[in-house]
Parts: sequence; structure tokens; C-alpha cells
Amino acid sequence: MRNMNDLVRQAGVMQNKIAKMQQEMGERTVETSSGGGMVKVVATCKQEVKSITIDPKALEGGDVEMLQDLVLTAVNEALRVGRATMEREINAITGGIKLPGIV
Repeated sequence: MRNMNDLVRQAGVMQNKIAKMQQEMGERTVETSSGGGMVKVVATCKQEVKSITIDPKALEGGDVEMLQDLVLTAVNEALRVGRATMEREINAITGGIKLPGIV
């Protein structure tokens, strides 16, 4: 019975660590860019886009499709980097065990 109590205690400690880490990931940001820095995106590690900055030079050519591609690329990269950061942090807590609904 003692082993079961230890297991339940350890699970509770892990759950608390994961909850704290998830809260921190909602505040931690990553920044990515595309087009040589013409488009910059800041997003949280919980995949919330905080800002998009477009250099006025990106508008000079009038190529709307290129600008759309640059924005899309920068946003997708920010979300990918944020997700990878969160996964890395969770793996450090869980020892690589995949827990459903966490990431």
C-alpha cells in the first residue's frame, strides 16, 4: 500500500509542476521573422499570437501575395517554435512520458 501512496503523491507533484509550467508558457514569448526581417511575429508558447510587425518596405512593391506569404510563414514558425518549447519543457518534467491533453 505504501508504494501506491508514493505513486499518487508523485503524480500530484508532477501535476502541480505541469500546471505551473503551462501558466509560465502562456507568458513566455518567442519571436520569429520572415523575408529577412520584413515581417516579425511574437507569440506565446501556448500558441497565442501577440503581435505582427510589418516593415513599411514590404509594402513598397505592392505584391500583396508575397506579403501574405511572409506573414503566414512567420506566424507558422512562431507557433512551431512555441509548441516545440512547450513540448521540451513538459518532457523535462515527465521524463518523456506522453500525457494526453497536455500538449
